[in-house]
Amino acid sequence: MANVKYLSEIEKYEIININDGEKYSSLSNNDIIVDENGGLRYLIINLGSGKFSLFSQGDEYLEIAWEKVKRIGAKTIILDVEQDEIKKTKL
Repeated sequence: MANVKYLSEIEKYEIININDGEKYSSLSNNDIIVDENGGLRYLIINLGSGKFSLFSQGDEYLEIAWEKVKRIGAKTIILDVEQDEIKKTKL
């Protein structure tokens, strides 16, 4: 089980897009969407100040297809995604 990563472990990892060098917050401030079969579908990046909240207004989120996650390393989650492939949402 050398390649197994636990969510509690990777939630501290920083998220970096190698395409443009953009560095996002750690996974703990963001979220992952899982489909009904348990497959990882999307990485949701909160561009606001912190954790998701029903009371926050106007926070902007990025929706990135999970296939753009290229590697989960020792302390980072590496993305390779073009800006036009990122869906921006404001809640």
